[in-house]
Amino acid sequence: MNGVIALNKPAGLTSHDCVFKIRKILKTKKVGHTGTLDPEVTGVLPICVGEATKLIPYLTDDRKKYIGEITLGFSTTTEDAHGEIIDQKKVNRIITREEVLKVLNQLTGEIQQTPPMYSAVKVNGKKLYEYARAGLEVERPTRTVTIFEITLLDDREIFEGDTISFKFEVFCSKGTYIRTLAVQIGEILGFPAHMSYLTRTKAGAFSIDDCVTFEELEEHTSTDTINNVMLSMEQALSEYPRLDVNPEEEVKVFNGGFFPNNMNCKEGEFIAVYNDNNKIIAMYTPNPKNNKVIKPTRVFHNQ
Repeated sequence: MNGVIALNKPAGLTSHDCVFKIRKILKTKKVGHTGTLDPEVTGVLPICVGEATKLIPYLTDDRKKYIGEITLGFSTTTEDAHGEIIDQKKVNRIITREEVLKVLNQLTGEIQQTPPMYSAVKVNGKKLYEYARAGLEVERPTRTVTIFEITLLDDREIFEGDTISFKFEVFCSKGTYIRTLAVQIGEILGFPAHMSYLTRTKAGAFSIDDCVTFEELEEHTSTDTINNVMLSMEQALSEYPRLDVNPEEEVKVFNGGFFPNNMNCKEGEFIAVYNDNNKIIAMYTPNPKNNKVIKPTRVFHNQ
C-alpha cells in the first residue's frame, strides 16, 4: 500500500492524532503526515502511506493556500481564537476597503515573521509551546517567508463596529504562520488582532476537492476500494519540474549518477526524475559544490 491520502482534517485533532487514526483504519504502521496543522485548523493534510513516506520532505516544502478570518479588537496568547485575551481595544473608527487592500498589498512578497510562542518551532531542542506552557518566554528566531498572494474575501466598502472580522485567502510559502499574519494585519491597521478561523484549501498538488474524511476512508477500507482515494507518488509530486530518463540513464540514477542542471534549478529546489514507464524513480537537487549538475537526494527502489 503505497500512496498519499489527502485528508480533510477535522477540528480538534493534532496532525499526529490523524496519523494514529489512519494507522488503525489501514492496519499499517508506515504512515506519516506532511507538515503540522494546528488542532483547531481544518482542511488539507496529505498523509503518506508505505513507500510514499519517503516523499514527506518534498511535500512539506510545498506551497500552501488558506482561507482565514481575522478579527480586530483583541489579541490572544496563541494568536488565534483559543488563547487568553492579552490586549483589547475597541475599533473606534471606520476602516475602509481601500485601507484593508493597501495593508494586504503591503504584506505581499517576502516578509519577516516571528513565530508565536504557542508553536512547534524548536529553540534549543524544545518546542516553543513547551516553554509557553511552562510560563517561560524565550527569544524566537525571525524568519523570512513569502506571501505570493492575499485576496480579500469580503464585499464591504467600509468596516465598522467594536470588533471587526473579515475573511481572506492566502497563497504562501512553507513556514508561514497565518495566525501571525493576522496579528501583523492588525498592527498595521492600528488594532490588536487574532486569527478567528482557518482552513487549509491547498497543499502542493492537493486541493480540498481531493480530500476524504475519516468516515469516507473507513468506508473505502471496508469495501476494499482504498485505491480509489489513494493518490500515486506521481500525482503527489506533479507540481515539481520533471526530468525523463531512458533505461540506460535509469541505471545511472540507481547508481547515484549526476546529470546536467539544464533546468537551472537553484539550491534547495528539487526535480522529479521519471523512467520510461512514467514512474518517479528519484528526486534530484543541485550539487552544492557545483550547481551546474544535479544529484540524487532520494531514490525510490520500489517503483
